[in-house]
Amino acid sequence: MSNKSSEKKKWVRTRYGAIAAGDERSCCEEPAACCKPGASLAERIGYSAEEVARAPEGANLGLGCGNPLALETIAPGETVLDLGSGGGFDAFLAAARVGPAGRVIGVDMTPEMIEKARANAERAGCTNIEFRQGEIEALPVEDTSVDLVISNCVLNLVPDKRRAFHEIARVLKPGGRIAIADIVLDRALPNALKDDPEAYCACAAGAIHRAEYLRGLEAAGLVDVRVVAEADAAELLAGGCCGTEPDSLAGIVTSVHVTGRKPG
Repeated sequence: MSNKSSEKKKWVRTRYGAIAAGDERSCCEEPAACCKPGASLAERIGYSAEEVARAPEGANLGLGCGNPLALETIAPGETVLDLGSGGGFDAFLAAARVGPAGRVIGVDMTPEMIEKARANAERAGCTNIEFRQGEIEALPVEDTSVDLVISNCVLNLVPDKRRAFHEIARVLKPGGRIAIADIVLDRALPNALKDDPEAYCACAAGAIHRAEYLRGLEAAGLVDVRVVAEADAAELLAGGCCGTEPDSLAGIVTSVHVTGRKPG
């Protein structure tokens, strides 16, 4: 691993460890451009009020950029893998869908997040969910063991996306699917943000161009890879998130919902 990649991972662990510990707030708990009155952030990015209410207290940390669970039908008995599971918000919602015969695995590299998610699961009495500490470039998950991989605004934070995409393909069963919400670029970022730790941790500086993103998933062996929904992400990432005005990111950062599958 390069020194730069190690440094970026340290940025992310520090920032998200502080959020998990309650020492730092996520974007939309600050007076940022995205924090408008009305529906919660989760509802504004695609979750229903019922889903928000159903998740255990403390699981929803306001860190997503979409709702990957809206992209795929999840059948009872399936195995779902949540990449960058954080406090467990998406993992808990998936666990309700797979039922007692299925299971959900959440993977996160930040120890404080794993500790928080496990505590949430214990309080909620969820027995079909587990949280494993690990990195997406080297998933602690068996080959061909997962029916569905989900992720919410996390892969942009991974320095080696090629390895991450190949790991996703490795763990999927033949015919397994992906449902990913993430940030991509449609134009180059301003130079001032490219190596800025705050912009990186806020999901902007680590994002890659959408065409490169989709090609990377296809190069890993996935098929039918496509963007099924998108929205400008300038307001979501600006203001309190990376210290910029929304206009400076408009037309540059886009929240996308991506689906695909492993050939069966």
